[in-house]
Amino acid sequence: MALEIERKFKVLNDSWRPHATHAVRLRQGYLNGAEKCSVRVRTALGRGWLNIKSATLGAKRHEYEYEIPYGDAEELLNTLCRRPLIEKVRHFVSFGDHLWEIDVFEGDNQGLVLAEIELSHPEEEFARPSWLGQEVTNDPRYYNTYLAQTPFKLWRDR
Repeated sequence: MALEIERKFKVLNDSWRPHATHAVRLRQGYLNGAEKCSVRVRTALGRGWLNIKSATLGAKRHEYEYEIPYGDAEELLNTLCRRPLIEKVRHFVSFGDHLWEIDVFEGDNQGLVLAEIELSHPEEEFARPSWLGQEVTNDPRYYNTYLAQTPFKLWRDR
């Protein structure tokens, strides 16, 4: 069984940018909004993936990901996925012993910047960079499935 252990944080400022080693533009959409799981299509770097992730709240969730033909992924995004799509640029920053993924959202979620870190277990200690803000791992509003239904531009309490 595939298990993802990930914590998510708001980003306070842009001081991480000079330390980013590379970035990838991501486009993703959701085929469902089921109670037990989400089914997502994603494209990046000319490749496509189908992802199934448990709808549990918190740092530890079941996740399965499969590569699919890029053309199929694009067709699914353009025809079957809910709107709005999630559009973001993911930047990679090494800090301490971990690689941080910093998502700078675009489109209907522009203005939102989140940092994620994958861990080997939920209580794993990690170095916290100065640009790291409030943890939002347990706040469902910051999950991409929620952002695809209620984009950041519509939030009153940003």
